[in-house]
Amino acid sequence: MKVMILAAGVGERMRPLTDHTPKPLLQVAGKPLIEHHIIRLAQAGFTELVINVSHLAEQIIDYCWEGERWGVSITFSREPEPLETAGGIQRALPLLGEQPFLVVNGDIWIDCDFARLRAYRLAPDESAHLVLVKSPSQHPKGDFLLDDEGRVRARPEGDIGLTYAGVGIYTPAFLSGMAPGKLPLRPLLDAAISRSLVTGEFHPGAWEDVGTPQRLRALDQAVSSPGLQLE
Repeated sequence: MKVMILAAGVGERMRPLTDHTPKPLLQVAGKPLIEHHIIRLAQAGFTELVINVSHLAEQIIDYCWEGERWGVSITFSREPEPLETAGGIQRALPLLGEQPFLVVNGDIWIDCDFARLRAYRLAPDESAHLVLVKSPSQHPKGDFLLDDEGRVRARPEGDIGLTYAGVGIYTPAFLSGMAPGKLPLRPLLDAAISRSLVTGEFHPGAWEDVGTPQRLRALDQAVSSPGLQLE
């Protein structure tokens, strides 16, 4: 299974840090966020990675290069401008092949079991499989519900749901019919969920959406200091 790491965004909420450093290269415990992902993915047995780049792209390319130091092969999907999540994945499909692939947001921190995800096989009635987490304080109502059979469901207005962790397995068919260009992932997920084509699992461990300088500092302290825990 190949992996796509999403690393093309500008990181508007992280300014001024992202004026000169792409968000995936911001450091936690002495390593860029994207390097933490690459190390864990390599340890889990993933060997073929695709990284999309746009904002300050050359910095990410220069840092990661072809991936030899981590024992992986890295290919870059360049975007003239950030195409958002679905647009970026669609542009990279020729590099990802015809089999299901794992997608990991480059600006999150997570300690999920990538090896188990690598072994996961989508059923014929699954076009995506999402990792969901407890909704954080900045997104308290969450995104979706997860039923007893492992199907992801729409969250009714007023209900408290789970949050998409930015990690999921997708089939190329999930993006079938999408025209090239800028498009977020949520509309495609909502359409697939309405057809009961999306499954999910709950991750109870550490996760952080590194969306602001304050959250980056808190994450760095928690990861760097034994005994501190993420929420």
